[in-house]
Amino acid sequence: MKLRAGGFALAVLGAAWALPVMAQDASTVVATVNGTDITLGHLAAARAQLPAQYQQLPDDVLFRGLLDQVIQQTALSQAADKLVTKRDELTLENDRRGYLAGLVLQDAVKGAVSDEALQAAYDAKYKNAAPGMEYNAAHILVKTEEEAKKLKEELDKGADFAELARQHSTDGSAAGGGSLGWFGLGMMVKPFEDAVVALKAGEIGGPLQTQFGWHLVKLNETRAAEAPKLEEVRDELAAELEQAAIDARIKAATDGATVTRTVDGIDPALLKSPTLFGN
Repeated sequence: MKLRAGGFALAVLGAAWALPVMAQDASTVVATVNGTDITLGHLAAARAQLPAQYQQLPDDVLFRGLLDQVIQQTALSQAADKLVTKRDELTLENDRRGYLAGLVLQDAVKGAVSDEALQAAYDAKYKNAAPGMEYNAAHILVKTEEEAKKLKEELDKGADFAELARQHSTDGSAAGGGSLGWFGLGMMVKPFEDAVVALKAGEIGGPLQTQFGWHLVKLNETRAAEAPKLEEVRDELAAELEQAAIDARIKAATDGATVTRTVDGIDPALLKSPTLFGN
């Protein structure tokens, strides 16, 4: 009998070990605060919003910390009913609206960037585009027009541009004789770019003024700009594709919505009125 009883006990123990662990998912309750449930899902959602360095903490440390935090927030929020103003209610509505709008835009960019889409965007932007120009130039930057005119007179008499730049230019290019290296259109401020484009190789222009001061400019040489390789502009094209997808989703949503604006007679200054909410 003892053997049979012992065998029965072992069988029961074995059966207990064979039972599956109770399923745990986002709805699993890990705490309650005055009857309000806190679930694993609440903690997981809170974890996802943490900065990356906090997400690297050990699981048990992070679990306990998040649980304490959400318990505290729940207890505090339950005490807020009498403190919530109309402004608070509208702020919460705006926060929800913004969050949901963000979800839609995140969905919009899914699949927007693929190898095929990137190649098509690259071809459209660069494959058949006329080659641009690049310019190799140098400048002398000084504070006043009078100083620039005096240096121009010296240059007209045969002074060495690079040497004058080293002696008089006020920016970091002075050490290199005023050299700015190669640059394309759009990389320099407009007045400076216009002056460079108007010059022929070897010519000196100026004085001309920008927000940085007064410049004398020497164009050294020009060359046709080669189209960048796809890998060099991948991130730029990806950002453009994502933005296009976002713009399209916004347009589709707003064009498909019935929108009635009733702003006639509304004073825009009311937005900053301290009495708008009645307090």
